[in-house]
Amino acid sequence: MMRNAMKPLLVSLLLTTAPFAALAQSTDAPATDVPATDAPATEAPAADAPATDAPAAAPADGAAADATPRVGQPYVREEFGDWALRCLKAEAGNPDPCQLYQLLEDADGNAVAEFSTFPLPEGSEATAGATIVVPLETLLTQQLRLTVDGGTPKVYPFTFCNAAGCVARVGFTAEEVAQLKRGNKAVLRMVPATAPDQEVLLSMSLSGFTAGFDSVNKQ
Repeated sequence: MMRNAMKPLLVSLLLTTAPFAALAQSTDAPATDVPATDAPATEAPAADAPATDAPAAAPADGAAADATPRVGQPYVREEFGDWALRCLKAEAGNPDPCQLYQLLEDADGNAVAEFSTFPLPEGSEATAGATIVVPLETLLTQQLRLTVDGGTPKVYPFTFCNAAGCVARVGFTAEEVAQLKRGNKAVLRMVPATAPDQEVLLSMSLSGFTAGFDSVNKQ
């Protein structure tokens, strides 16, 4: 099932931040550069929708559900508005790698996509890296379009797909990060392969983004 398939992908994504240093590949493409129609937004196929990690099963010895996570186990350290600081428990003596995360849902509350972001080291071409996971059967040639507060859309290509979904690994410039911090809402747009004349629009709240991103940066 998708829920189980997502877990190893999300764990691996927490561990692979280095490739983002040279990925500031967004384009200032107006909406007309990415073909869109007046057809109403449609839901992505439910079977292919990424879902958040299933809650960890209770330990056999009856330990409390909020016990300290084990090495290699993802956990939520803190919440900032509509964002969660998701971390991966590292070996003793090493800092836990963390990313700022939000699950994107459609109007019916179905989980459709996942958005994770984190700062990159100073001197990198991009200021922040981001991982966006969407359902399989997304039309890859249409790429992803991200719009903040109705501004100029940014278009990002997909990097790869596997059993868990299709992934776009992109880099944000300092100005793009500043735009996200100033913004109230972003809209992620994708096109389903089974209905290329339609589009899926997902709302991404930016409430808490500034505090959450700065918290990751301090690490």
